Amino acid sequence: MAGSGQVITYRELEEESNRLAHLFRAAGLRPGDHIAFMLANHPLFLAIAWAAHRSGLYYTPISSRLQTDELAYIVDNCGARVFISSADLAEPATSITAATPGVELRLMLDGVAAGFESYEEAVAKQPVTPIDDECTGADMLYSSGTTGRPKGVKWPSAHPPLTDPGTLFKLIGALFAPAEDSVYLSPAPLYHAAPLRYCLTFQRFGATVVVMERFEPERYLELVERYGVTHSQLVPTMFIKLLKLPPETRTKYDISSLRYAIHAAAPCPVPVKEQMIEWWGPIIHEYYAGTEGNGFLYVGPQDWLEHRGTVGRSLLGVVHICDEDGNDLPRGEHGTIYFENGGRFEYHGDPDKTRSVQDPRGRGWTTLGDIGYLDADGFLYLTDRRSYMIISGGVNIYPQEAENVLSVHPKVADVAVFGVPDEEMGEQVKAVVEPMSMAEAGPALEAELIAYCRERLAHYKCPKSVDFRAELPRHPTGKLYKRLLRDEYWPPAG
Repeated sequence: MAGSGQVITYRELEEESNRLAHLFRAAGLRPGDHIAFMLANHPLFLAIAWAAHRSGLYYTPISSRLQTDELAYIVDNCGARVFISSADLAEPATSITAATPGVELRLMLDGVAAGFESYEEAVAKQPVTPIDDECTGADMLYSSGTTGRPKGVKWPSAHPPLTDPGTLFKLIGALFAPAEDSVYLSPAPLYHAAPLRYCLTFQRFGATVVVMERFEPERYLELVERYGVTHSQLVPTMFIKLLKLPPETRTKYDISSLRYAIHAAAPCPVPVKEQMIEWWGPIIHEYYAGTEGNGFLYVGPQDWLEHRGTVGRSLLGVVHICDEDGNDLPRGEHGTIYFENGGRFEYHGDPDKTRSVQDPRGRGWTTLGDIGYLDADGFLYLTDRRSYMIISGGVNIYPQEAENVLSVHPKVADVAVFGVPDEEMGEQVKAVVEPMSMAEAGPALEAELIAYCRERLAHYKCPKSVDFRAELPRHPTGKLYKRLLRDEYWPPAG
């Protein structure tokens, strides 16, 4: 643990996860059953995940930032029979008891609260050896709720033996060459898909995993130096925060041990990635995938420099770019991205949502809802989310373009671009900016940012106006809650 320095050895990880697996069996849970847990980046987070995984269970880690009704919905919706939390989250954890009657066992770490048993006392009674019927489980993660109620992404599980590590293990092994002497630094919340899955996978290789309780840019550089970090996974907002450190801070730490800096989760502005490669060297690797696991694209640093802006070529699933009727579009044309022969999944308890991401011609292809195009060499470029597209005067505008430009302005800490009502054009382009200093927020900076964007993009793609906020509603994984911003502007217009 990066903050406390607490170490969990592999022996302790093995014994802790075995004890909890025995407790699951003693509570009557069998392969295919479900647990949920709400923790910050706790020292036992990964042990709990491993206990469920080696018991053949579905497990749902939940954000510790959710409100009571959101938390209750997920715990109830996923069908959790066991719910685990910690004393620092006792208030939200206990608030959902009445609303989650399906939970049979509630465990609390680091203390107890009403309705919860002591986790430590419960597992201490259990054996440290593996359960007799070990088999592989699976995570069932919920979308972060940027639009509507979150949905659980459920993969079919035949409960294969633990000796079969699965597709992700093979991909990571082939692309990033982890080994027992590797050190993987995880700066993001572990309840999110990529941090959770990559930490578990690097542990399968015997690597050391260093977990940050929260991301702080200078602290991140210090940890790379201190632990000789070889691998890490970040999101573009972390790159931006690192680049905006003072030059003397950026050069203060020895980060030469870092061999693979992996990024995903959100589009990375081309200038940001160019500056990161200039600083860190050609060690920056990118992939495009979703929690759904229906496809996986990858691009290494050299291919990216030759195809700037791409998110890669497919390693899992055939990519199709389709129009609204599901017809394949030629190379270079923008359309909805579908995957053929990718991983199978469903949205738990929501067949309508599951059908909504399948191609309209019934070929079994699925989409994450993104728009993009393929170049002549088969590299994919993301345009934006379909749900974020702005239609102004009948013209399609993808706000990601303006966000990419404004995000690298030296006075911008964060930015969101979206459509707001316009009586004449239907929608107009609006930017909401978190400035580096709120003291600079005002008409002069608004004019400067609009002019800056117009120098680099067609004018119709640029914001007509800019509002300023002290902080944007961004998920710790880097995902922007754009819906929350848009909703402020639309109700007044009916």
